[in-house]
Amino acid sequence: MSQIKIQVEHATRSSWIGVAIIAIALVVFVLAPFWGERQTLRLLAEIFTFVALASLWNLLAGYAGLVSVGQQAFVGLGGYLLFALAMLLDVHPIAAILIAGPVAAAVAIPVAALIFRLRGAYFAIGTWVVAEVFRLLASQISVLGGGSGISLPAAMVISMAPSRQLREFEIYWLALALTVAVLGAIVALLRSRHGLALTAIRDNEEAARSTGIDVTRIKFIVYVLTAFGTAMIGALIFLQKLRISPDTAFSVNDWTAFVIFITVIGGIGRIEGPIIGTIIFFMLRQTLADLGSLYLLMMGAVAIVVMLWAPKGLWGLIAERYGWQVLPLQRRLVLAPQAKETGRKP
Repeated sequence: MSQIKIQVEHATRSSWIGVAIIAIALVVFVLAPFWGERQTLRLLAEIFTFVALASLWNLLAGYAGLVSVGQQAFVGLGGYLLFALAMLLDVHPIAAILIAGPVAAAVAIPVAALIFRLRGAYFAIGTWVVAEVFRLLASQISVLGGGSGISLPAAMVISMAPSRQLREFEIYWLALALTVAVLGAIVALLRSRHGLALTAIRDNEEAARSTGIDVTRIKFIVYVLTAFGTAMIGALIFLQKLRISPDTAFSVNDWTAFVIFITVIGGIGRIEGPIIGTIIFFMLRQTLADLGSLYLLMMGAVAIVVMLWAPKGLWGLIAERYGWQVLPLQRRLVLAPQAKETGRKP
């Protein structure tokens, strides 16, 4: 007789190759200060922050189905928390970045309790309204520059490192570390039982609800977690800029529209999508930025073409056609027959 053994596997051949490529790329990026110029490091740090922001928005919209157009609320909140903690409470800027996450998560709890009463397009509009309320509140804080904004004092900047080069290295490594932490946390979440619930919600929310999944609770947790990560990335962004104002901190164009563009063209609902989308976005930006207003028009045209040709994004198209996955997230049932000896009566 034989016994059929069923195993659940995450890894595939393509995912093992993908993990190896990511490990090699991570080593290269860690050593970038030793081979890259200052402009290269700044560009890479900016790329890392957009990968993190897009990955968090992808978790929110692509998996939990919460299409937010107001994530700039938490980018700006993180930035203002950095300046407030550093200037008013004399907290070290890096420590302020770490504090910004939990504070933003605490703020997100009552915000979520309010906007979760809305559905569909009303939810999206509600998130934008919340971001506008945050912007108006920030413009009233005179100690942080009010509507005109404020720069981080030189003493705070010098406290990070004695030289400008070391400060740039420190910010670069911090951007890389935060991005790796965000991606690692998302992978860990998606590999957990909550991640299985999120995948079910992504594929069919009503079916997920019918199987007993507490959809509202899962969405609430994801919203708070994305606020946590987005605020930390926002604090890092304005540590790089060394200046903040309400209009730049809560810009829907910079921190939400571009992030949505990245996620949609890369592949929404897939962890690889934001990485692919960020690469394409920066290639387009570096190539077309000199065209002025035509730059945005051409990016819009690219987004339309991709959405018509590949509704699930470029990586979604590749994954469906070739079955590739860069990270071992999908669960596969493997049937492994095993021989079993049985005794016979003489």
